[in-house]
Amino acid sequence: MKYDAVLFDLDGTVLDTVEDIADSLNRALENHGFARISTAQAESFLGNGTRRLVELALPESCPESVKEDVIEEYRGLYDRFCHEKTRPYRGMVELIKALKAAGVKTAIVSNKPDSMVQTLATVYYPGVPDVVLGEREGLARKPAPDMVQFALKAIGAEAGRSIYVGDTEVDILTARNAGLGCISVPWGFRSREQLEKAGADPIADTVEELARYLGL
Repeated sequence: MKYDAVLFDLDGTVLDTVEDIADSLNRALENHGFARISTAQAESFLGNGTRRLVELALPESCPESVKEDVIEEYRGLYDRFCHEKTRPYRGMVELIKALKAAGVKTAIVSNKPDSMVQTLATVYYPGVPDVVLGEREGLARKPAPDMVQFALKAIGAEAGRSIYVGDTEVDILTARNAGLGCISVPWGFRSREQLEKAGADPIADTVEELARYLGL
C-alpha cells in the first residue's frame, strides 16, 4: 500500500455535521438573547474548535462571563443532539473499511471535544478507525501537530508513511506542522476555490478520487 496510516478530520470530511451544530448553537444563542446565525455562517466558523465557533457567533462586545455560559450551554445541547441530522458522507464508511481490510491503520483526529468525537464515531463508524481523538486536556488542538503526533504514536505509524485527509485550511496547516502530506476534500466546509487559495494540493473531488490517491 501507498501509506501505512491515513488520518481523517471528522466534521466536513467523514461526517456532515453542520446542521446539528447550527441547530444546537442557535438554541444556545437564542436562550441568551442573541440573534440566530445561518447554517452557512456556522459552516464558515468551523475548524478551530468549539470555543472559537461560539466566539465567532457572538458579538465582539459580549462579556466574557456570558460567553462562557453560551459555550457551556452549546456543549450540553450538542452533546444531546449531535446525531439528529448528521450523516456520513457517501462512500466514506466503505473507504475506511477498505483501508482497514488492506492493512492500513486509520484514525479520526478532530478539534471537536473528545466526548462528542467518541460518540459520533461510535454511532457512524463503529469499530472502524483504530484511533479516535478529539480535543482533550494536555494536547494542543489543530493546527498544532500534537494531536496528529499522539494519534500516530498510538497506532505505531511514522509521519513519513502517513497522510492526513481534511476539508479546511486548518487541516492543511495541521498536516504541514506534523510533517505529513495532506489530501483536501471540497465536499465539506470549504469550497474547492477556498482550498486552492489555502494551498491545497492535491484535492480529491470525489470519494473515488480520494481512494485512488490513497492507493486503493
